[in-house]
Amino acid sequence: TTTTTTTTTTTTNIHNNVQNMKYNIVSPLEATKKRKGAMDRKKAASASSGFGKEDVEEDEEEEIQPSTENIKEGTIYSMPALYDLAFGYRNFEEEVKFLLYAHEKYSSSGKGPKRVLELAAGPARHSMESLMVLESSVESVTALDLSPEMVSYAQDVARHELPVDKQEQLNIQCGDMRQPFKSDTLFDTAWILLGSMAHLTTNTDVIDCFRSACQSLVPGGTLIVELSHPRETFSMVECTRNGWEVPLEDDMGEEYGELQIIWGDDDDYFDPITQVRNFTVSMKLDGVDDASLAEMAADNGDLQSVKQVVPMRLFTSQEIDALARCSGFEVAAMYGALCEEVEVTNDDEAFRLVCVLRKTE
Repeated sequence: TTTTTTTTTTTTNIHNNVQNMKYNIVSPLEATKKRKGAMDRKKAASASSGFGKEDVEEDEEEEIQPSTENIKEGTIYSMPALYDLAFGYRNFEEEVKFLLYAHEKYSSSGKGPKRVLELAAGPARHSMESLMVLESSVESVTALDLSPEMVSYAQDVARHELPVDKQEQLNIQCGDMRQPFKSDTLFDTAWILLGSMAHLTTNTDVIDCFRSACQSLVPGGTLIVELSHPRETFSMVECTRNGWEVPLEDDMGEEYGELQIIWGDDDDYFDPITQVRNFTVSMKLDGVDDASLAEMAADNGDLQSVKQVVPMRLFTSQEIDALARCSGFEVAAMYGALCEEVEVTNDDEAFRLVCVLRKTE
């Protein structure tokens, strides 16, 4: 059977941001204020990737059919503004509070982290939020991403969102999470979020990543990894479409267009031997007037749409435990979301696999 999840969230006016930023899809500051979090609702059982924001009733599902007109083949990570907008529903403040809580509870120090390393950071939303959240212990953050476009975008966002003193505490740069990161100091905690580790489709890549993170951490430090829930792997009889929509609003709160996201489609291939699914990912702006699109294109190139097939591995909890043991870690805890109240075994609430790994002394 095929199940489609259509979800909606809210963001702010594209037009203002065209004037303000190099990648001008969304006002990060205003969007952050309006974000509704993945931790604030139950995960609908029908969603296949665990990314969409479900606040529609289960009997109100409607299949997204974005037009394929003018969709260009490319990489979703070379269009960071669309990516940032697509995942704007995440409640980064609450998620960061959980990350800080988990480190304090499970690290050997028993204290909040001062130095944070975020791997495969994308727009570095969690990194920035860790410097802004009230009563945060964080003094410095390093965010790495493999995509130069994503790094440039995140640097621009930080310049526009963070106070000058906070900007000085944030280092965003290109880097491969599989490669050792050279730093003058060790980090207290490292994060791999938004399912980014799913891009590591072999055990060799995962072990390289874990060992590199381990080398960068103080003894007893933590590595916190967020992945799809293993329930998805064992219910993968057929690949299903998962999608959501992000309405775009003008200054008056009137909707004038939307971003349509597909993260996994019906025809995707899943290999049960390697546990790798070839996710069809597309993001398309729809209903935005030609003048606005032309204005955006003049500054940024074609930001209207992107489509890509992305191989991603689905992990089990036993695999994470074994791979961690091979790399200098032990599993300290597992959760079903970036929320301390959601147990990984909770059939109703758990929709992610969040692993808190501790570096062995």
